[in-house]
Formats: sequence, structure tokens, C-alpha cells
Amino acid sequence: MTKRASGAFAAAEAALRAHAMAKPEATEHFPWGERAIKVKGKVFLFMYCDASKLSLSTKLPESNGVALMLPFAQPTGYGLGKAGWVSAAFEAGATPPVEMLCSWIDESYQAVAPAKLASLARGASSSSDSAPARPAKRAAAKPAKRSSARAAARPARRAAKPAKRRA
Repeated sequence: MTKRASGAFAAAEAALRAHAMAKPEATEHFPWGERAIKVKGKVFLFMYCDASKLSLSTKLPESNGVALMLPFAQPTGYGLGKAGWVSAAFEAGATPPVEMLCSWIDESYQAVAPAKLASLARGASSSSDSAPARPAKRAAAKPAKRSSARAAARPARRAAKPAKRRA
């Protein structure tokens, strides 16, 4: 059985959870005994905390290179690191940089949330005003239709061929 979080970790966990749950349509789930905070069914924050450890994982498509230079950060396992996910872990005695981790949560939410909710979150949060806007999704290119002249000529070519006679 794990020990409950206490002291600096409990305060950091509470602040990070409150920050994430304040996002539009954020919901909380507990798969595998770990906190997962989602928007529209997509996870933007994994977090675990007990008396000896605080860890979290966020999707950082813009700042993962800089984040990975920090001594407490590493690419998230299970192949998520390849998609820009970064994990931060703090052992007993460490003081987590809550303000920076909140900015990671902001970036992760922006990366995962639908465009309308991401825009709403940018407008509602003064701390994430500098967050880059997500590019609009491009519509998939449809294959070009045949020109009407080619389509009209096709049946005419078939009709011009002499019919084969059966004996």
C-alpha cells in the first residue's frame, strides 16, 4: 500500500490538479492507480503522488526539447516520448517547480483539446496568453474529378467501335 502524499508534494499535487481541472471540460480518471486528466476522452496529464514521489507526464509538442534538458525530466515510456510526451519525477526532499509544471499542463491541454476548447482555455487563462495558437486542421484534398469533356467523350468512343458479330 502506498503512503499518502504529504508536505510539499501534497501542496504541489493539489495545485497541479486544480490547475488542470480548471480547464474547459476536463475530467479526472484513475486507470492503473494513477491520476489521468482528460479532455473529450483524450489524456493531457498523467500524475502520481505519494509520500516519497511526485511524477507527472504531459504532451509538450513545442517545448519538449527544452524540457528534456532538465535533470528531473525524461521522455515518457511506452513509446509516448516519440510523440512529444515528457515525464517529470521528484523524489522526497525535492521542491517541484509548480509554476513551470502548470505551463506544461497548459501546453499539453492546447495540444490535445479540440480547437474550440483550446481557444476557450487561452481566453480564460491569463497565464497561458503567450501559448502558441494551434494551427488549423487542413481539409483532406479530394481527388480531382474527370473533366466533363473526357467523361462525355468516353461513351462516344465506345459507340464508334464496330460491334463484333457473332456467328
